[in-house]
Amino acid sequence: MALDRETAMQVAAVLSKGLPYIQRFTGKTVVIKYGGNAMENEDLQRSFARDMVLMKLVGINPIVVHGGGPQIGELLERLNIKSHFINGMRVTDSETMDVVEMVLGGQVNKQIVSLINQQGGTAVGLTGKDGNLIRARKLEVKNHADELARPEIIDIGHVGEVQEVNVEMIDMLTRSNVIPVIAPIGVGEDGASYNINADLVAGKVAEALKAEKLILLTNVSGLKSKDGEVLTGLTAQEVNDLIEDGTIHGGMLPKIRCALNAVESGVRTSHIIDGRVAHATLLEIFTDEGVGTLISRH
Repeated sequence: MALDRETAMQVAAVLSKGLPYIQRFTGKTVVIKYGGNAMENEDLQRSFARDMVLMKLVGINPIVVHGGGPQIGELLERLNIKSHFINGMRVTDSETMDVVEMVLGGQVNKQIVSLINQQGGTAVGLTGKDGNLIRARKLEVKNHADELARPEIIDIGHVGEVQEVNVEMIDMLTRSNVIPVIAPIGVGEDGASYNINADLVAGKVAEALKAEKLILLTNVSGLKSKDGEVLTGLTAQEVNDLIEDGTIHGGMLPKIRCALNAVESGVRTSHIIDGRVAHATLLEIFTDEGVGTLISRH
């Protein structure tokens, strides 16, 4: 569709304003955790895929780590497999783990790869089991109830945490002009599969790669103050203070801790951004305004 002269000039101005950011981030690695509304809305899916392709074309290396909790829950329900949660984590027996691998490593992963490829990119889908990409260990959940003399260890099955990330494998893919799309499934020393929280995987991948940015797409506009205002820029110390005074609490706490750990472990900045906004990733990287909360070490 042809643009009128005024619209064309506006487009040119926007592209020109993006130049300093492109120059700054060319050759840098950005790890993006993809999930929530951005994954479930077709228009947002397309805008996300276009963002990844554009980033790669201007010399940035995007690494995508995706979730898939709702899709897992839906298939478990259709198979009449009941789900139980402890501390917000799905108890994952062998039967449930089979479904997790089917959904994350198959259905969801391949859909994201296909979306990026349709927009002209070259994406490759992986789970943490491929090439020992993510070495995992079983996650220990402890019950610290007052009536117990010592913490009780609760077995929640095939739920893990990241032990090690195979950086060489990711580097090989990015050097080959490929966008890696990673499902958060790790492999233990005994070859067992482990379901790992996607935010945690994204954070550990960013830490291992010493990424420029960790971007967590969410269904909220960012981290908010007690007055409901979005906090756009915070240091690690300010985030710790907000945790201490109870401003950050509940379901947002694990996500914020993930972002905080990343910047304290060498990632330059972490971002909690609103995945309900079209092209949220580009807005956060290529504009001063952004669409969420930026966390930096200093």
